[in-house]
Amino acid sequence: MDFKTNQDTICAIATPVGEGGIGIIRISGPEAVGIAQQLFRPTTSTLSLKSHRLYHGWILDPSTRQRVDEVLLSYMAAPRTYTREDVVEINCHSGYAVLERILELAIRAGARLAEPGEFTRRAFLSGRIDLSQAEAIIDVIHARSEKSLALASRHLSGDLRDRILQWREVLLQFQALTEASIDFSEDLEDASSDSHLAISIQDLDKQVIAPLKELLDHFERGRVLREGITLVLVGKPNVGKSSLLNALLGKDRAIVTPVPGTTRDVIEETFLLSGILVRILDTAGIRHSPDEIESIGIERTLRSVEDADVVLWLMDQSRPLTEEDDTIYASISSSRHMLLLNKHDLPPAFSMEEAVEKYPSAAGAMELSALNSSDIERLREQLSESFLKQPLESCNATLISNLRQRDCLERAMDALLRGKELLLAGGYGELVTEEIHLARQQLESVLGWNEDEDLLDRIFSQFCIGK
Repeated sequence: MDFKTNQDTICAIATPVGEGGIGIIRISGPEAVGIAQQLFRPTTSTLSLKSHRLYHGWILDPSTRQRVDEVLLSYMAAPRTYTREDVVEINCHSGYAVLERILELAIRAGARLAEPGEFTRRAFLSGRIDLSQAEAIIDVIHARSEKSLALASRHLSGDLRDRILQWREVLLQFQALTEASIDFSEDLEDASSDSHLAISIQDLDKQVIAPLKELLDHFERGRVLREGITLVLVGKPNVGKSSLLNALLGKDRAIVTPVPGTTRDVIEETFLLSGILVRILDTAGIRHSPDEIESIGIERTLRSVEDADVVLWLMDQSRPLTEEDDTIYASISSSRHMLLLNKHDLPPAFSMEEAVEKYPSAAGAMELSALNSSDIERLREQLSESFLKQPLESCNATLISNLRQRDCLERAMDALLRGKELLLAGGYGELVTEEIHLARQQLESVLGWNEDEDLLDRIFSQFCIGK
């Protein structure tokens, strides 16, 4: 992506294009005010705009003097703005024609159309936000659950940045002490120098290594809060998978009939559980000697199992176990799975104890009827307790949630552990300094202090044009 310098002025529609109450055109850059003065006529007599004020008036076509729309216009002078540049926002009526018309007039008056994420990229390059906060803005926009929004909001407020800066300060102090022990070793008493380093190693462990390890260990909790979990329903045909899907969703999403093999393809839906997004996949029933279409469906079922956080294996407790159950168990036994014995309201052909003994599951088992609302509520509670408890316990803690941040912190941890090992081995001061320096650089990379243009292009291309 070829971003121009911040000397030019950019514009874009900042709200979704479509029919609605309000649409916003955002203009940022040194010519923002001048462009606004070409297009805007306030209802008051003055065109002298004051910062952080809202003005009522009309957008006019400068070439014809014809009115385009009645608007509210806000002007925010640099640096107290999102981009730290002069920013003008035009609040007009939201419709495709009016938004496109005002955008066209702004471009004709001297602005250019912004690239995806360019407003936020300017905020990052101006130092208003760091890279972890820029990534948090993406997560706020994409959040589909209460917990993912809460996590993104904490990152946006700077909780991860603050932790990183605390650790960086400790590393700077430790690095300075180590370098002093190298440069002025003759001026220091040996015992005094060793004592100081011993204390510093303890501080390094307590203030950086231990909390960093905890942050890395809890990455999966952050991922679940941010992305949610994926459940996959598997089982033989006609065991009640589609009925359970509909019951968990609270609507008739999948067709349910007494005919085995009704579900031929994977059906995907989402619902919220304890404030966390759950992606659920209903799959084709697995059985021996399927027809050609069912075979394709079964292949897709097995591929879905590979991507699942949890497999929910449904059995019809009113029918005896068969070799097909053995086949299913062989396919899912290496995955985290839970046994659900459906149709518990009918006379049972086997007990839960028999099923668990034959098909052990670390995630447990449960008897239920997909047609019984109290059983469905009990299942929801069990799913939350078994698979969401730890993320929910950490939902107010500082967590990392994306792979880029985790990779940087893992490299920082590796460097710290190497440096500590060198110190404990008795010396190698210069090598220790290099490792501490490397660890500090990796921490700074989380904040975007050392990133290259290609990485920034990849991150900011995830934004919409108006952000």
